[in-house]
Amino acid sequence: MRLPRSGAGWTIAVFGLLALLLGALGLIWPETQLRLLGFEVPAERAPGDYTGTFLTASSMASFNMGVYYLLAVATEWRPFYRFTVWFRLVTFTVFTIAVLSDVAPDRFFGVAAWEGLGAVATAVGLWWDARRATAPTAGATGSEGSAPVPATDAVR
Repeated sequence: MRLPRSGAGWTIAVFGLLALLLGALGLIWPETQLRLLGFEVPAERAPGDYTGTFLTASSMASFNMGVYYLLAVATEWRPFYRFTVWFRLVTFTVFTIAVLSDVAPDRFFGVAAWEGLGAVATAVGLWWDARRATAPTAGATGSEGSAPVPATDAVR
């Protein structure tokens, strides 16, 4: 796997790696994952309690999402980067509403904040990459330039 080639790529790589690792954590040690999210872990589950089933499904989704994000970084798939900005903002909104309406514990707001900050970081990375791509090259100004980054898709 090659390292990200852009600022936006680094934000996607960090999120992808963390999604993959946290998904694996939920699959291997589900109780730890629940505690991290601020949920109670009873000694015994009542009949009809499908917390474990739901946690397995969401952890597998997180693991898979991490792989998708890392694949996008490996291919520098910039349309995917833009797509994630909008949908991570939607996720931030939904998770924040869940906390404010007492559907989720207050500690779950950390997940919402992570999504919102990640969306902003990727948007800033896309903007920065676009700016870098339009900056004069080293030959034109005599200053040191960096490797060109495809940025025809700056945040719109």
